[in-house]
Amino acid sequence: MQLHFVKSLMSAGDSPCKITAICCSPNNLKIAVVTADRVVYLYDEIGERRDKFATKPADPSLGKKHYQVKGLGFSPDSTKLAVGQTDNIIFVYRIGEQWGEKKVICNKFIQQSAITCLVWPHEQSHFVFGTAEGKVRLANVRANKSHTLFATESYVVSLASSPSGKSIVSGHADNSIVHYSLEAGEGAIGAQGQLCRHSCPPYALAWVGQAIIAAGNDKHVSFYSEEGKLIQNMDHSIDTEEKEFTVAAGAPGGQAVAIGSFDRIRVYSWSPKNCHWDETGGIDIANLYTVTSLAWKKDGSKLIVGGLCGSADMFDCCLRRSVYKQKFEMTYVGLSQVIVKNLTSGARVILKSHYGYEIEQVKIMGNDRYLVAHTSDTLLLGDLTTCRLSEVAWGESGGNEKFYFETESACMIFNVGELTLVEYGTNEVLGSVRTEFINPHLVSLRINERRLRNTDSIKKIAYLLDAKTISVCDLSDNYNQNTHTHENRIDWLELNETCRKLLFRDKKMRLHLLDLETNKRTSLLEYCSYVQWVPQSDVVVAQGRGSLCVWYNIDSPERQTTFAMKGDIIELERMDGRTEVVVQSGVDTVSYTLDEGLIEFGTAIDDGDYGRAVMFLESLELSPETEGMWQTLATRALEESEVLVAARSFAAVGNMSKSLYLQKTISLIEKETDSFIVMPADVAQHWICKARLAALNGDLRRAEMIYLEQGKVQNAMELYQILHMWEEALRVARDNNLPDLSTLKDGFLKHLIETGQEQRAAALKEKEGEFSEAINLYMRAGLPTKACSILLQHSTLIHQNEIMERIASALIKGGLYEKAGELFEKVSMFARALENYRKGRAYRKAVELARQMFSNDVVMLEEEWAAYLRDKKQFDSAINHFIEAGSLSSAAECAISAKQWNKATQIIDTLEGDVALKFYKQLADYYMSVKQYELAEKYFDKSGLTRSAVNMYTDAGMWEAAHKLALRCMSGEEVEILYANQAKDFEVKGRLKEAERIYIMIEDPDKAIAMYKKHRQYDNMIRLIGVYYKDLLNDSHIRVAKELESEGSYKESEQHYLSAKDWKSVCHMYRNQDMWEDAYRVAKTHGGLGPAKQVAIPWAKHLGGESAVKLLNKLNMLEESIDYAAEHSAFDFAFEIAGSAVKSKLPELHLKYAMHLEDEGKYSEAEESFIKASRPKEAVLMYVHTHQWEDAQRVAELHDPASLKDVLIGQAKFSFEEKNFQQGEAYLLRAQRPDLIVSIYLESEQWHDAMRVAREYVPQMLDDVKEKMLSRSSGSARDLLEQAKRWEQAGDPGRAVEIYLQLNREIIDDAELLTSAWCKAAELAIKFIPTRAPTMVLEITDRLTEVRKYMEAAEILLEVNLTKDALDLLMSGEHWEKARQVVTDRAPHLREYVESAYTQKVRDRQQPDEIVNVDVSAALELYADSNKWEKCLQVAESTKNEQLLNKYIARYAAILIKDGNMLQALRLYKKYGAPPTPQNFNIYKRIALDLLSQPFTGLALFSSYSELRDMLYDLIIGFRKASLDETEDCQLFNKLLFITHWHCIRSACHPHKQLSALSAKISVSLLRYTDLLPADKCFYEAGCAAKEQGWGGMAFVFLNRFLDLCDAIDEQNLDGLDHSDFLDTDIPFEIPLPATCTIPEVKREEAKEWVLTVSVDQSVEQSLPKDFRGVFLASLTSPTQAKPAIPCIITGYPAIKDIVKFKYGNHSGSKEDWNVFILGTKQTHSAECNSIVHFITSWCGTPVK
Repeated sequence: MQLHFVKSLMSAGDSPCKITAICCSPNNLKIAVVTADRVVYLYDEIGERRDKFATKPADPSLGKKHYQVKGLGFSPDSTKLAVGQTDNIIFVYRIGEQWGEKKVICNKFIQQSAITCLVWPHEQSHFVFGTAEGKVRLANVRANKSHTLFATESYVVSLASSPSGKSIVSGHADNSIVHYSLEAGEGAIGAQGQLCRHSCPPYALAWVGQAIIAAGNDKHVSFYSEEGKLIQNMDHSIDTEEKEFTVAAGAPGGQAVAIGSFDRIRVYSWSPKNCHWDETGGIDIANLYTVTSLAWKKDGSKLIVGGLCGSADMFDCCLRRSVYKQKFEMTYVGLSQVIVKNLTSGARVILKSHYGYEIEQVKIMGNDRYLVAHTSDTLLLGDLTTCRLSEVAWGESGGNEKFYFETESACMIFNVGELTLVEYGTNEVLGSVRTEFINPHLVSLRINERRLRNTDSIKKIAYLLDAKTISVCDLSDNYNQNTHTHENRIDWLELNETCRKLLFRDKKMRLHLLDLETNKRTSLLEYCSYVQWVPQSDVVVAQGRGSLCVWYNIDSPERQTTFAMKGDIIELERMDGRTEVVVQSGVDTVSYTLDEGLIEFGTAIDDGDYGRAVMFLESLELSPETEGMWQTLATRALEESEVLVAARSFAAVGNMSKSLYLQKTISLIEKETDSFIVMPADVAQHWICKARLAALNGDLRRAEMIYLEQGKVQNAMELYQILHMWEEALRVARDNNLPDLSTLKDGFLKHLIETGQEQRAAALKEKEGEFSEAINLYMRAGLPTKACSILLQHSTLIHQNEIMERIASALIKGGLYEKAGELFEKVSMFARALENYRKGRAYRKAVELARQMFSNDVVMLEEEWAAYLRDKKQFDSAINHFIEAGSLSSAAECAISAKQWNKATQIIDTLEGDVALKFYKQLADYYMSVKQYELAEKYFDKSGLTRSAVNMYTDAGMWEAAHKLALRCMSGEEVEILYANQAKDFEVKGRLKEAERIYIMIEDPDKAIAMYKKHRQYDNMIRLIGVYYKDLLNDSHIRVAKELESEGSYKESEQHYLSAKDWKSVCHMYRNQDMWEDAYRVAKTHGGLGPAKQVAIPWAKHLGGESAVKLLNKLNMLEESIDYAAEHSAFDFAFEIAGSAVKSKLPELHLKYAMHLEDEGKYSEAEESFIKASRPKEAVLMYVHTHQWEDAQRVAELHDPASLKDVLIGQAKFSFEEKNFQQGEAYLLRAQRPDLIVSIYLESEQWHDAMRVAREYVPQMLDDVKEKMLSRSSGSARDLLEQAKRWEQAGDPGRAVEIYLQLNREIIDDAELLTSAWCKAAELAIKFIPTRAPTMVLEITDRLTEVRKYMEAAEILLEVNLTKDALDLLMSGEHWEKARQVVTDRAPHLREYVESAYTQKVRDRQQPDEIVNVDVSAALELYADSNKWEKCLQVAESTKNEQLLNKYIARYAAILIKDGNMLQALRLYKKYGAPPTPQNFNIYKRIALDLLSQPFTGLALFSSYSELRDMLYDLIIGFRKASLDETEDCQLFNKLLFITHWHCIRSACHPHKQLSALSAKISVSLLRYTDLLPADKCFYEAGCAAKEQGWGGMAFVFLNRFLDLCDAIDEQNLDGLDHSDFLDTDIPFEIPLPATCTIPEVKREEAKEWVLTVSVDQSVEQSLPKDFRGVFLASLTSPTQAKPAIPCIITGYPAIKDIVKFKYGNHSGSKEDWNVFILGTKQTHSAECNSIVHFITSWCGTPVK
């Protein structure tokens, strides 16, 4: 943060007159400064002095100068100023809201000692001050009282308030800092205590954010936490210029603090990224002297600094400042605080993150009214007009949110299908819904726009779930109020202001009204082009076809007012008591005025002013509209217990019964109260009114309760008697012990009998215990069943034969045989009972009776029962009865009819012969329908329909099975014809894949290829060619590509060309079609930069002009294109590009063009270009080379005089070549080069001329000439060479060769000279004497080989076509590149010979780095053999050959496993992946089991377990991708994945006490996998875990089993184990025994001691606990369940009850265990637990609600 001087509020004096206190008001409008002269100066927000007043002494008699002001504090409303003085008093001045108001002392607090400091906490009605005697006191302004918060023995030197204003800290002269909390309440004693002890008295004290900053005279600045812990210290004592720190002030933003000293202010800022305080600014102020006071404006924008000499300066404080859209100024006064100022109006808003997050970006949106800002974790929104700001949690969304500001009180934010609502001024999300329809016309949000009576708030939203479904959500209580589905798409909707009605329009322009309280929909208008609610009412205005429709009472939608109109409604205006509809008709605008009285009626209803509504309606004539209004008023008045209004309203609509009822209610109340005038409020609260209204609304129980509360029992009974509810009347009488209860009962019974209600009378008699009379009444009522029930329940009546026979006859007559049978069985008349049971089809009771009394009839009854059930189509029930009856064939028929195929199969398998044969076909058809083809085949075979099985497999696409079966039952020819025809049929039907499978199955891939070619499915055709004819694959790709190219399918053609690696044809194709962009793309991708240029240049040339320049500029190829065009002689194009875009290239281009013209022989044009290129010398040399001497001389004289000498030299050389020595000598003399004349004469051996010229012109060369003449024949070797040259010049090459061959190493030691001579000999021999050439060449090459000149020897052999010998020499000299070039150019058939030799050479040197580019496999083997595994795997990976990479990974892993480096082997597969390759399965299994078999050490193994878990998870994913997830191997590794996952959770939970139970459960669950894990280890760990949890029974059983296993391991025999304790578990009995016990002997002895101790303890139940299934509570299997339970994803226990399911896969968990784990993860902040949660999310998905 930087400080910049703004202005001086007060100037410094010549003598000390310090500023004793400064304070800024909370509203940012006032600044108070007090000086040593005890005058308070008031300044406005820009530093202009507006007022001042002198303070008053406590005792005027002592004078006005005996005290000092030590503290100032503004009240939260900025209207009061507290002034603390050293004369033991504090005055509170009311300074008012406006400048110039009279200053009045409104409070004064007299103390016992001097005030030393003062602070008024944020938003508190009291302030805190310190005194010289060490007390910190609180002054309550409202009560005008003060009391001591705490007292110390040390002078209070400083005070600071927390940012929230709920706590304070005080600094004392004894170095202590004391903390006190005010949160307990006003005047209450809060939490107090010494926070810490500073290194010196903390004169500078501030509370910023969550840090307390203290500094003093030791020049140390210390930062303490709110708990008093020192978190940072800054030592400035080494700065010799630094003085003591005197005062501190914290920035309101909570992220900076300013500390004053001598001539200096230091600023420290909190760095959220680094989590510490940094010194980020500050300023040195010369001649300021000691800083005596500091104050920060509440918006953080300004810092006021007071000095010793009376100066008060204002400094601007900000991190940065920017201007937005030239309308708003953004001042970042802190990382989390921004001041937004409207440059037009000057209005300011302080945008602050309440959580201290850094504000990253601020935008002004919504017609420059709304603020939007982002932090890392929150979103800030604000309304600049109302200054309401909100901050809500907001995650990383990528900046894709869309903001909608159509609603004034809230912002709608749409992001990724979710609509979030934020109400301005609230720091919580109002609500969020899921919708894809975000048009403002499709979302209606209402927030307290018009509140209803007795309603706190209305916050609702209506939106679309889909195009046809409306959802209305109550945001206050966060529930979905309504969901309405419409038959058509909805294109507009809007709630009314009270959110009781919803208007919506569909795509057919039909307008509908939805009542949200009743969910009733009403169609209002067929064609609606405009609709709107009238503001502040429930009146609807809509436009139909040429008419204006108004609904004044929306509760009566059928009643509408219609006006004829022309034009379209454009606006609805309501102001100044008028409501007008503005209509645009052509160019004219017409206004239609609505009836304001009718509109006001609705408003009166909503406001609850029913009297006004009645007066308004009485002034109107009765019409459909007013009648609907009276009805609405009546309903509302009745709901609000406004009886008078309701009675009048019901009378108006003609409902006289309700009106009279209500009037009678009023009369009763008047009679009860003895008053003729009862106020409406009294009527509503009277008990008579409440009771009668409850009865009117049908709530009789409430009415009864009200009567009984008032002691009006008779009224309650009359209520029920009037409604003929006698039972309720009797109940009331009985409950209240009325004396005439019996009379009431008799009257009731008489009434029932007289009115023919014998059944109710009988029930009453039965209830009274008068059973005989009850039976008679039931019989009179024709209810013998009821009478029989009474008879069966009371044995005293059953033996009365007359009654029994009477009832039995009635039952039989009524067809109630079962009931009659029960009656006969009760009286032991079993034969008649059985007969009636059979008649009544009550076979169950009949069979039960027959088993007891008539056992011979049981089988007959079972079969009769089964037949009855079969006739009733109850086949399921009939099956078992047919089986009981021994009729298995009928049982099978019923099982088939009931679709119980498994049972039918079991029954039919027991049948024999022809009886079963008729069922086989049905079974086969069923199993074929459910795709159980093996069983279907079995029964087709049994029924002799094998061909049907073949057809079944064929229809199912199981061609292999069909083919195998067909070969068994059909001849080979039939099979071939069958499948060939089937394939053709599939081909005709377009089922080409099936046809292909058949063709492949009958080993005829050619037909499949031809089929795909015929149907133009080239990809499939190519696929088959690649499988069966690999050598034809590239040719096939090219043929297909050409065919597609001819058809215009260029993209498909490109793919095939590229598959054949013929990208050049692709470029050619695209260039021919002028598809230059594609041609360039292919050339650049597959050919590189060079071919790309070859395409780009013609492309640009094709475009020409400015387009070409733009293209080349886009491709960044301007200069390259010019060079390329010049190289390919396209100079016109090159000049065009250079002239337009790269003029700096023109000279170079002219030079190239000149050289081109020179090569073309166009010398004059070339001369012109050389001149343009500023290279005249090149033109001169051109003419010299062509012997155009005059032109050369002309150009030289005109353009390059310096080159004239070169022209003369050239002419001279030409003359010498022409043997015109005299002319040549003259030219060189003109050129002043006699030395060249001498050299030329020497070369031509004209010794005398050389001597002459040297003697005449260059005498210094005489000695050289003489020496050369003398050395001409001085050496034999040179003589031989000169002799050979002479014979060669004489035309006798044979002699020359012989002389060259005379040279050898004995004559001359110069190998290069020998090589040159011998090569010359070979050249002459090959060229002029071919008959002797082979012999000579061999001799010469042998000589060259001796001097190790292999390259030259090879070149000679190549000249005579001895290629293989040349290659041998090149390879001997290790000239491998030359050898490969020779193979490429001359002998491709010898490539393998050369490469094998190179490979062998490299192998012999044991250098795989050299062989890797030739033979990767060999290089990899060398790397592996030399144990360079990292390099080996790196090279294998670079080959992109996964099989090769996996091979060496497996080899390396095997070595690591052998060496015991399991973890390294695991990480190897984690790095490179674990493919589902069968060859690796043993390695994976070994790694997993070895790691899982390690002794459990808690959290230390978590890393290993998590890495193993991740590898196994990737392996399972690989199985799924390869469609191998149903294999046994996949099931095994899936099991290992679960085991490892639980090991991870156990390790993570082990250190945490709250999660130890989960760890123990996992140890128990792992026992079911002792067939994979070491059994003794598992039982020991499970026992110990159970013991730690206090599960004594489990611990005893597991540790006892562990000891038995240890004995079995020692004996290597499981026969001695007792499995009785584990019968009801899923713990395996057959387990592999480790070679040795994995648990140390010491721990075995400890376990043995504990088991022996517990075995004699009777309080411990020595068995495993069971659950409701009757099995061990951790067992997944149960006899009552067909399938094992799903294990809990957290503990492995069975997830049976109260489970939580996950999104992916069949994964579940116990909700209790899941919640414990999640809660523990949050409490412990464990990184391991968090990683497990992330893994479960990726593996199983999120929990499904």
